[in-house]
Amino acid sequence: MSFFGKLFSGKKGEPAPTPSEAVQKLRDIENMLTKKQEFLEKKIEVELDTARKNGTKNRRAAIQALKRKKRYEKQLTQIDGTLSTIEMQREALENANTNTAVLTTMKKASDALKAAHKDMNIDDVQEMMDDIAEQNDIANEISNAVSTAVGFGQDIDDDELEKELEELEQEELDKELLGVQPESDQLPDVPATDLPSKAKEKKKAVAAEDDDDPDMKELMSWAK
Repeated sequence: MSFFGKLFSGKKGEPAPTPSEAVQKLRDIENMLTKKQEFLEKKIEVELDTARKNGTKNRRAAIQALKRKKRYEKQLTQIDGTLSTIEMQREALENANTNTAVLTTMKKASDALKAAHKDMNIDDVQEMMDDIAEQNDIANEISNAVSTAVGFGQDIDDDELEKELEELEQEELDKELLGVQPESDQLPDVPATDLPSKAKEKKKAVAAEDDDDPDMKELMSWAK
């Protein structure tokens, strides 16, 4: 039996774990191997320091330290490969778990849809829709009949009303553009006094007549 088979099968006769349980076990192993990686990396650093310190003083001790470092590096490489395998298997299990959940939900939805349609017949549904359409038509006809005026204003020509309204609008528009005020039946009163220009002309005419009168000329010379 393979390593993963032994890991997830448990004791003989026990049921196989669910995908969620298997994913959790793989995560636990990942965490354990990650901690071992960190431990080996520290051991490798220690052996490197030992080799540096004894490189010139104790060559044999330096060589042994490098050998141990190589073993640790080999274990670290193996753990890297194991982690990659576990990660791929965990992702496959997670995808399978997701697919299972999706398929289960879809199956339940399908069963619910079948149950909803169990008591339905397509012919009955079509007949019901035809009845609804017929009743809607009847309701529209009733609404139109009620809203139509009977015997009121039937002799009025709508076109004639529109024409009259346009004429009134045009008349108001012409008044606004030309500034024409509505005509008044009462004429304005005549001024009681002469206009300034007329008064001057009248004064000049009187003066001219005085100049032509001989008696007025004699009176004016005597007064001087």
